Amino acid sequence: MRKVILFFTAIATLASPMLVTPTYAQSRGDQESARAEMQAGRNMSRRDIERRVVPTYERQGYEYLTVEFDGTAQAYRFKFIRDGNVIWVDVDAQTARVLRVSR
Repeated sequence: MRKVILFFTAIATLASPMLVTPTYAQSRGDQESARAEMQAGRNMSRRDIERRVVPTYERQGYEYLTVEFDGTAQAYRFKFIRDGNVIWVDVDAQTARVLRVSR
């Protein structure tokens, strides 16, 4: 039994870096996509969108946590928290218009 546990522990240890790599690669690709779209003039910069979106939610008592770019949707997803409740705000990268608020 002990050998079986050690075997599965070894497999999990060796496999864990493989599970992380695709997420990083996708994130890196989305960052490059965001930059390329902004440089081509098709999307607003992340900072300009942050200046428009973040104060609206901070006035409501939310704390701004992070943002990520979705290259497929051409949208930014902002993450806020208030009183332990997290919300995600999806914002169009071209217009800074709020598309959806998920609680």
